[in-house]
Amino acid sequence: ISALQETLQSEHCNLNTDYFPSYEIMMDELRDYRFYAEDMIHPNPTAINYIWKRFSEAWVLEETLRVMQEVENIQKGLHHRPFNSESEQHLIFLAKLQNRIAVLQRQFPFMKF
Repeated sequence: ISALQETLQSEHCNLNTDYFPSYEIMMDELRDYRFYAEDMIHPNPTAINYIWKRFSEAWVLEETLRVMQEVENIQKGLHHRPFNSESEQHLIFLAKLQNRIAVLQRQFPFMKF
């Protein structure tokens, strides 16, 4: 894999590519059985989340990560089921949630919630 990456980045190839070592992370850092699904072949959600975290830290801009986190928090808020949907607390929560959605949609008009 290192040779392939070196070749792809050589002046003859000039593809400006990089390799993210997800396989190596799985084999070296997550080699314990608890990171595998029941079939003992595929990674389980814990391993997938760990590898995604490593990937995003390496390749996703910090500002983009903040936006992604805000979208995730909004999605969780939208899926929240209140005990009392008519309570003042819940109505305040919904108003704040709508405000957060509006702020994001001003920045990114293509986002739909």
